[in-house]
Amino acid sequence: MCYNNCVSFVGKYFPLGNLSLLENIMIIGTTRELKNHEYRVGLTPDNVMAYVAAGHTVYVETMAGEGAGFPDEEYVAAGATILSTPDEVYTIADMIVKVKEPEECEYDKLREGQILYTYLHLAPNPGLAEALMKKNVKAVAFETITDEQGNLPCLRPMSQIAGRLSIQEGAKYIERSYGGRGILLGGVPGVERGEIVIIGGGIAGTYAAKAAVGIDAEVTLLDVNPNRLAYLEDIFGASVTTLYSTEANIVKCLKEADLVIGSVLIPGGKTPKLVRREHLKLMKKGAVVVDIAIDQGGCFESSHVTTHDNPVYIEEGVVHYCVGNMPGAVPHTSTIALANATFRYGKMIADMGLEAAAKANTGVKNGVNIYLGKCVNANVASSLGYEYTDLYTLI
Repeated sequence: MCYNNCVSFVGKYFPLGNLSLLENIMIIGTTRELKNHEYRVGLTPDNVMAYVAAGHTVYVETMAGEGAGFPDEEYVAAGATILSTPDEVYTIADMIVKVKEPEECEYDKLREGQILYTYLHLAPNPGLAEALMKKNVKAVAFETITDEQGNLPCLRPMSQIAGRLSIQEGAKYIERSYGGRGILLGGVPGVERGEIVIIGGGIAGTYAAKAAVGIDAEVTLLDVNPNRLAYLEDIFGASVTTLYSTEANIVKCLKEADLVIGSVLIPGGKTPKLVRREHLKLMKKGAVVVDIAIDQGGCFESSHVTTHDNPVYIEEGVVHYCVGNMPGAVPHTSTIALANATFRYGKMIADMGLEAAAKANTGVKNGVNIYLGKCVNANVASSLGYEYTDLYTLI
C-alpha cells in the first residue's frame, strides 16, 4: 500500500510535515457508516482540525460525511487525508472513530490492539462482542462513558434527539394510512386530545415529554426513581402526570394510551421487558409504541429492530416503531451533537493513549467494554454471561 506525501515508519504511514511529532502521534480514522439509512459520521471537519492541531493524523474514507452535509473538501481543508476505501482506513488507523457498531462485513477489517471508539450496544449483540474479543481490539463504547457526576455524556445528545423524534414519529404512524388509530394527538377544540404514555423518565423520556407537551397531548410519565419523578413534576407542573412505575400502573396506562414511548435504560445492560406481549391485547387497536430502547434489546417483549426503510410492523393490532438508529434520520443535527459530546474523550485517548487515559479518567475507564480479549464492563459481562475482568488489573 502506498500513500502520497507520506513516509513509512515502523509499519505505519505519517504525513511528512508531522515527522517531528512522531512520538506523540496517534493515527485516527473514520469510515462511512454501513447501517441502513445511517448518514451520521464519526468525525466532523471541526474535530479533524482539532486533532490535527494537536499533532495527530486523520484519515477519512471518501464520502464518509456526505450524508451529514460534510463533503470531502471540508475534511481536506481541515487537515485530513481522504482514502478511497474503508480497508485503507482500518489498515492504517490506531483508533477508528465511528457512530454505530461495526456491521458483520467490517469485523475482519479490525486488527489486534486497534482502538474502536463508537456506540457498541453489546448486551443484545453477542455476535459482535465475540468478534471484538477474538480480534483482541480495545473497544470503547460511547454509551457507557461517564462524567464526573456519573451521567452518560456521550449518550445524552442522542437520547435528546431520539426523545423528540419519538413523538414526531409516533404522531405520524398513528395516522390511519399506516395502520394507526387515525387521531390527532393534540386534538382540536371540541375533540379530546390523544394520550401519550412515556415509560422511563431519563433524558430520552424527558425530551419525549417536552415534545409531547409541545403538541398539547395528554402526557403521563412513569419512572421508578421518586427523586426523578419529583424533579419532572417541578419541570412540567400540571402539564405531565407522573406515576411511580409498577406493573399495575403500566397496565392501567396502556389501556388508555394512544402512543406509548419506551425509554428505559440500564447502561451497558439489556433493557427489562416492562411491557409483555399479553399486555398488547389490553391496548386500543391502532395504538402506537415507539421503543427508543431497542438498541439495548427494547423494553417491549414484542419489539424487534426495524430500519428506516421499513420502520413499523403491527402485532395484536398495535403499531410498533423500533428503528435502531433513530437519530440517523436527522444526520446533520445528530452528527454535530454527537461530535460535541464524544470529542473530549476521543482527544484524551489520542493524546494520552487509552491505558493512560483510563487511569486518569474513570469515565474513560467505564467506556471500555472489551480490552484485548477480556470483557471489562460489569453490565455487559452480566448480560452476555462473560467473566468480568477489571480493566485496571490489565493495564
